[in-house]
Amino acid sequence: MLDEQAKKTMLLKIPHGLYICGVKDGEEINGFTVSWLMQASFKPPLVVNCVNQNSISHQMIKNSGVFAISFLEEGQKELAQKFFKRMRRVGNKFEDVEFYLGETGCPIISDSLGYIECQVVDAVLKGDHTVFVGEVIAAGVHREGKQLLLETTGWQYGG
Repeated sequence: MLDEQAKKTMLLKIPHGLYICGVKDGEEINGFTVSWLMQASFKPPLVVNCVNQNSISHQMIKNSGVFAISFLEEGQKELAQKFFKRMRRVGNKFEDVEFYLGETGCPIISDSLGYIECQVVDAVLKGDHTVFVGEVIAAGVHREGKQLLLETTGWQYGG
């Protein structure tokens, strides 16, 4: 039998970085905070990005087949928090955030450590999130620094 408290305790021990995932659908752009992201292959370079199926951004990724990941630095907790909010409630999350559009047309945070841009090559719909498998087709480094980690924010996502 599954011990719910033990499950939650142990799943929350999985370390996660915090990132901003930039998405587009036609001329519309959005971004959201991601913590369930990992590298999955060297050749070709693949990452998996787990996205809540009830979000606008999920549909945007399905429609466009692309996404960009901006890597946040320690001290950018407020920026991560801004992108946790749903677009339906707050509107344009990029209104006061400096960004540019990458090769995929997805928004990339200018004040980030760097970025990767991905073309979706597969998707697995299970549970309440979709696992999008993205091939890294572009990348760049803006500066050196230590990555923002979920565990350093006091927040919990998962379990």
